[in-house]
Amino acid sequence: MLPFLTPGQWALAVLGAFCVGFAKSGFTGVGLVTVVVMAQLFDPKQSTGVLLPLLICGDVFSVVTYHRHARWSHIVRMLPPTLVGVVVGYLLMGVIEGGRFRAVIGVVVLLMVVLQLVRQRLQLDGLPHARGFAWAMGGFSGFATMLANAAGPVMSLYFLAIGVPKFELVGTSAWFFLIVNVLKVPFSSSLGLISPGSLFFNLLLVPVVGLGIFAGRRLIGHVPQRLFERLLLVFATLAAVRLLWGA
Repeated sequence: MLPFLTPGQWALAVLGAFCVGFAKSGFTGVGLVTVVVMAQLFDPKQSTGVLLPLLICGDVFSVVTYHRHARWSHIVRMLPPTLVGVVVGYLLMGVIEGGRFRAVIGVVVLLMVVLQLVRQRLQLDGLPHARGFAWAMGGFSGFATMLANAAGPVMSLYFLAIGVPKFELVGTSAWFFLIVNVLKVPFSSSLGLISPGSLFFNLLLVPVVGLGIFAGRRLIGHVPQRLFERLLLVFATLAAVRLLWGA
């Protein structure tokens, strides 16, 4: 059954779907708008399952658009720790309250922003390329994406830290999150977070996700690399603050 929403709530749902597409075009921090919107429209835990198919649609659109720019070496490196984080997040979904975990994500994302700023100032180029750093970021990314669909800013900050150029960042993220989000489906289904009603709700919003991808694609080509990096830091900071505020 399709969830009952007022016209105002449908407007918020449309905004959230648009932000999914816009985020998948490269402005990843914007995706946290959708996390917040869905958590307002549905039960916070249930909202993760409602949002997951929309994210997969956005990933498919993004892969079609940016697949030529993917760096598979980064994807292969980050997938194992991310999948470990997904499993840990799945096991803890019934234990950690959503508000508390949102606060944890917010704090870590803010720490990643600070790390990026310090790296730029002090030229700490060795740390982001260390295996331990990659595993820590991948593990937390999987943990965050399973519990709150909130890994976008974390992975963007990691890719920025290792110096991935703008379009390669978008293409690599597209394939990376498509794989991870598809692998999350059985976990969310087993928790009862995906239903026929939620899938029909997703289906109605798919065209809006495509519109968001189109708008982001048109904009990203006109945004210089340095400005792009600064925007990602700003979006990540705003997303982290909003997660802390809503915790």
